[in-house]
Amino acid sequence: MNINSISSTIFFSLLIFVTFGQQKQDKAKYVKYSNKFYNEIKKGISEFNSRDKEPRTSFKMDYSNYEIPKSKEEFTTVWCNDPISQGSTGTCWSFSTSSYFEAEVFRLTKKEVKLSELYIVYWEYIEKAKYFVQTRGNSEFPEGSEANAVSRMMKKYGAMPWGVFNGLDDGQVFHDHSKLFNEMTAYLSTVKRDNNWNEEVTIGTIKSILNHHIGTPPSSFKVNEKEMTPKQYLSDELNLNMDDYVNFMSLLEAPFYTKAEYDVPDNWWNSADYNNIPLSDFIEILKSAVKKGYSIAIGGDVSETGYSAANDVAMIPTYDIPSAYINDEARQMRFTNGSTTDDHAIHIVGYKESKEGFWFLIKDSGSGARNGKNEGYYFYHEDFVKLKTMNFTIHKDAVSAILKKIK
Repeated sequence: MNINSISSTIFFSLLIFVTFGQQKQDKAKYVKYSNKFYNEIKKGISEFNSRDKEPRTSFKMDYSNYEIPKSKEEFTTVWCNDPISQGSTGTCWSFSTSSYFEAEVFRLTKKEVKLSELYIVYWEYIEKAKYFVQTRGNSEFPEGSEANAVSRMMKKYGAMPWGVFNGLDDGQVFHDHSKLFNEMTAYLSTVKRDNNWNEEVTIGTIKSILNHHIGTPPSSFKVNEKEMTPKQYLSDELNLNMDDYVNFMSLLEAPFYTKAEYDVPDNWWNSADYNNIPLSDFIEILKSAVKKGYSIAIGGDVSETGYSAANDVAMIPTYDIPSAYINDEARQMRFTNGSTTDDHAIHIVGYKESKEGFWFLIKDSGSGARNGKNEGYYFYHEDFVKLKTMNFTIHKDAVSAILKKIK
């Protein structure tokens, strides 16, 4: 390299150094994304698509010929906590039965407690995942379950106060399990697809998903300054014995006065602990028990034209079936053809007798129960319960006579 080339190189290097050395040093920062015009586009599209749309209508019973209950204050009630919402989840079975056991604690001990519904949901999902692996994917993995799943989970895992574990994130008002459930089912589908039946790995992954979305239940907690486990809380603080609770159904699919399986998808573990009894016994137990101060966890169908969220009322209209014709066959026909489904779990907490018949006060965690004047409650006529309620859980002391008939 000659002297001219070296001089040129030095000159241009100095020129670049001086030029860039004098430039301002740019920086960057995170800012909130904003596209106001695009938001206007979306708003305009939404307004256009919703133009002139008539409100959705549904075919419902006319109650004007009846003196239906107007307020829960008209009912004789048992103690229960105020209704709370299950949010956007399929966990009515846990909310209703947890409410039931809260009422049982008060009936037996006079203690007012608020139990964690999501603690039970957490372990129920774990058990469902275990069974999914054990059956090599040939089992149900629904959001739903049955009332006796709660007693089953409590017996195995204990119970927990709501204040210790509630499954809600900071600032979250309502439960939403859509992402949680979709993530678990997507994972289990890959387990089945890949034939990867390692139970430890599968349960570990399901736990991590649950922990992320609803939190991790603590292994111990303090109650009245005393450290205890969930099982100790169940036995020592709640004084509940899960063996004291029994389940009933009324279907022609199995002989009466025998134990049978309740054959629905939400009975995913194929429980055959249901005492199958005639409808006449079924409805009489419910009526006599609530009049004696017992509450009852029940499950059944809530999709009839006589079911009105706006009026807080559930009845069976005569154009469906007259009251005198509601019998075992009518129930079985509707269950068999699918017009009666096992789609909701609720809690009987009171009763009223009037010229229109016997009414049950129903505590309900579903969203439909928040559309009338009595938020969280429905008034079920006895005919609706006779035709559409499919099962219930109750303390054995309330049904000692009928249990003697079970073979």
